[in-house]
Amino acid sequence: MAKRGRLRVLLGAAPGVGKTFAMLHEGTRMREAGTDVVVAVVETHGRAATAEAAAGLEVLERATHLHRGIELTDMDLDAVIGRRAEVALVDELAHTNAPGARNRKRWEDVEELLAAGIDVISTVNIQHIESLNDVVEQITGVPQRETIPDDVLRRADQVEVVDLSPQALRDRLAGGLVYPAERIDAALSNYFRLGNLTALRELALLWLADDVDQSLKRYRDEHGIDATWEARERVVVALTGGAEGETLLRRGARIAARSGSGELLALHVTSQDGLRVGDPAHLARQRALAEQLGGTYHQVVGEDVPVALIEFARSVNATQLVIGVSRRNRLAALLTGASVGSAVTRDAGTIDVHIVNHADAGGRLRLPRLGGALTPRRRIAGFVLALGAGPLLTWLLASLGSVDSFTTHALSYQVLVVAVALVGGLWPALFAAVLSGVTLDFFFVAPFGTVLITDPSHVTAIVLYLVIAALVSFVVDRAARRAREARRAAAESQLLQTVAGSVLRGQNAMQALVERTREAFGLAGVRLVDARGDDARGDETEPRVLASCGEPLRGDRHASIPVTSASSGGSGVALELHGRELDASERRLLTVIVAQLGAAVEHRELREAADEVAPLAASDKVRRALLSALSHDLRRPLASATAAVTGLRVAGDELDGHDRDELLETADESLGTLAALVTDLLDVSRLQSGALAVSVMSIDPADAILPSLDELGLGPADVELALDPEVASVAADPALLQRVLVNLLANAVRHSPPGRPVRLATSQFGGDVQIRVVDHGPGIPVERRGEVFEPFQRLGDTDNTTGLGLGLAISKGFVEGMRGTLVPEDTPGGGVTMVVTLPIEAAAPAGPQPKDGGSA
Repeated sequence: MAKRGRLRVLLGAAPGVGKTFAMLHEGTRMREAGTDVVVAVVETHGRAATAEAAAGLEVLERATHLHRGIELTDMDLDAVIGRRAEVALVDELAHTNAPGARNRKRWEDVEELLAAGIDVISTVNIQHIESLNDVVEQITGVPQRETIPDDVLRRADQVEVVDLSPQALRDRLAGGLVYPAERIDAALSNYFRLGNLTALRELALLWLADDVDQSLKRYRDEHGIDATWEARERVVVALTGGAEGETLLRRGARIAARSGSGELLALHVTSQDGLRVGDPAHLARQRALAEQLGGTYHQVVGEDVPVALIEFARSVNATQLVIGVSRRNRLAALLTGASVGSAVTRDAGTIDVHIVNHADAGGRLRLPRLGGALTPRRRIAGFVLALGAGPLLTWLLASLGSVDSFTTHALSYQVLVVAVALVGGLWPALFAAVLSGVTLDFFFVAPFGTVLITDPSHVTAIVLYLVIAALVSFVVDRAARRAREARRAAAESQLLQTVAGSVLRGQNAMQALVERTREAFGLAGVRLVDARGDDARGDETEPRVLASCGEPLRGDRHASIPVTSASSGGSGVALELHGRELDASERRLLTVIVAQLGAAVEHRELREAADEVAPLAASDKVRRALLSALSHDLRRPLASATAAVTGLRVAGDELDGHDRDELLETADESLGTLAALVTDLLDVSRLQSGALAVSVMSIDPADAILPSLDELGLGPADVELALDPEVASVAADPALLQRVLVNLLANAVRHSPPGRPVRLATSQFGGDVQIRVVDHGPGIPVERRGEVFEPFQRLGDTDNTTGLGLGLAISKGFVEGMRGTLVPEDTPGGGVTMVVTLPIEAAAPAGPQPKDGGSA
C-alpha cells in the first residue's frame, strides 16, 4: 500500500494576494531541485504573471465534461494519478467540479491524490472555510457558495498564509494585476474595500494562530505530554465569588501584561449540585472586570476545587495560576484539613502558583447559629414524633421483648433518636435522647420503676444518645441549609437570567428590572424614582417616577434603596419597595439588581443628554455657517450685480456698446450665481425639514450623466467616460440625479490636477448600480470624511467664489431621498472617488461571487 501523500495549503485573505503565483513559484523551485512536479490544474484568470509562472512547468490536460450542451473543463483526476508525479499542484481547493466529474468537490479529488501517495500543494481563500462563511458574508455582504469543511483544512500537514497588506492589494487591483479594467472600479468599491480587506486579513491570521494552537495541543496529547510548554504566557485567576476577586484579577492582569502578549483567564468552580456558589453580585462585577482587562471568564463544575483548577489550567496550557489566601480562620482550617491553596501548590507541577493576600483572608471565629436551617414546622413535627413514638416504642418493647435484652432496647431507642433528629433537628433530638434514656432506665434497668443510675455504663449510654442526636442533627441541619442554598441559588440565577433576557429582548431596561424585582420578591409594588432637584419641575415635591410596577406606594410602608450611578452619585435616585421585609439573602440579591439599575439610569441620562445636546450643537453650527455665508458668499455676487446696475444707471448713454455689454454680463453672472446660492439654501432647508419631493422612475444612468456633462460644458479632455452598457435601469428622480452628478463632477474637476481628466464610470453589483466619479486631487483625510457632507463645509478650499459648501450635503440628501447612498473612497494613487449607489428598478440576477482569484 502506497504511503499517504502530504497536503500543503496556501491560505489567502482575499483573491489576488498571490496564492497561485506562490504555488507555481514553489513548484518551479522544487522542479529545479530534482522533484517530479506537475500542474494538475491552475486557474490563471487571465493574469499574465500567473501564466508566465506556469510556463516552465508540466501542465496536464484537463478533462472535458458536457453539461446541457456546454463543454466544461476540469482537473483530470485519473490522468494525475496515472502520471504518478511526486508533487501535484492543485489550484482552488474549494472549487466545485463540473457536473459529470467523479467527485463533487475538488478537495475530494485531492483526498484521492493523497491516498495514492502523491503530495499536493493547493490554495484556498479564507472566505471559503465553512465555519467562517457567515462571518465573511457579514463583513463583505457577499455570500460564498463554495466552501470547504474545516476538518479538511485542519488535517493538512502544512498551512501557510500568503500575506499582503490591504493597501498593497488595492494598489495591485488598481494596476490591473488582478481583474480586467472593466471590473476594477466595482471591486474597489465593494469586496475590496480597505476595511473589508483588513478584517479578512485578521480572520486569516487568527485562523492560522488557532490552527497552530490546536496542532500543539494535538502533539502534546499524542505524546502524553502533561508538562506546561511556555509557548505563550497564560494566567488563570481562580475566583471564589468573594470580594477578593477583583484584587486577584488585577494581579493576574499585571502578570499577563509583563510578557507583552499574555492571556488572562478568570475561572470560577461550582459544584455539581449547585451548593457551592459565590456571591452573584461579586461574580457579575468580576466577570465584567475580566473582560475589561482583556481576559475571558470561564465557569466549570467540579466537586474537588484544587483538582478542577489544575485540570483546567493544564487544559489551556496555563503557565501561571493566581489564587487568594484562604478566607477560613485557623480553627476552621484545622478541623477541615488542608486549604485549597496548599493543595493546588502541591499538585500544580510546573505551573507557577501565586497565592495573593487580601483583606478578607483568615476570617474571624464565629459560632454557629442555634436556630438552624430547619423550619419551625419541622421542629414541631420532631417534638410530636418524640412524644408520640416514645411511649409507643416503650409499650412494644415491654410487650414483645424480654427485660434482659438491654442491648436491643438501647438500639431501638437510638433508632428513635435518629428518626427524631432527621425530622426535627437538634432540639427535638436532644429532647428525644433525654426522654429515651430516662425511659430505658425506668422500665428496663433494675431496679425497675425507678430512675436510679448505679451502673456507669448507663450514664455512658445516655451521653452517647445525646452525642448521636447532636451529630445527626448537625448533618440534617447542614443538608437542609445546603438544599435551601441550592434552591436559592437556582432562583437567583433564574431571576438574573430573566432580567438579562428582558433587557436583551429590547424591553425598557429600567421597567424590566422593576417588574422582575416585584415578581421575584413577591412585593406589592416597586418603583424607581428620581427626587433630585430640577429647574424644569419648579417646586414640585413629588419625585419623578422613572419606572413602576404593582400597587401605588402608600404612606411610609416602604423601603428605599439608593441607586448609585456615575451621573446621579447615589443622591436622589432610589428604588422604593412596598410590601414585606426582605431577609439578608434577598437583600444580597437585590444589590445585584440595584447595580444594574444604576447602569440603566446612567445609560438613560447619557442618552438624554446626548439627544438634547446634539440638535443644539448641530443647529448652532449651521447657524454660524449660515451667518458667515450670508455675510460673505451672498454679499459678493449681490455687490457685483448692484455695482453693474448702478454703473448702467449713472453712465446712461455715455457708455459705448462694449462697456454696456460688459456691465450687463457682470450683472447677469452675479445674479445667476446669487440665484444658484439661494437655490442651494432652499434645498438644504427642504432636506432638513423633510420636505424634499422625490419623483422616482426607471431611468438609464446615462440619461442623467450626459446632460450633466452638457450643463457643465465638459468634454473628453475633462472627463473620461467608462460607462458599462450592460447596467440595468435604476429607480431615481432624473432631475435630482442630474443635480447630484453636476455637483460631484464640478468638485472633481476643480480638484483634479491639470492634464488628469476626471473618470466617470458605471457598474452593476448585485441589486445595485454604482456611479463613480474619480479624481486624482489631494484627497480627503480619513478622519475628516464625515465632515464633507455637513452644510457649509469647504475642506481645504479657500476659494469663496466656488459656493457655500452645500454641494455635497445636498447631493447626499438627494441620493438618500432616492433610497441610495453616497460615500467617499480613496482613489488608488491619490484622490477621492465619490460612489453613488442606487437600487435597480427591476430585480436582476446577482453578479458573480468571488472565488479563489475570482470576481468580486
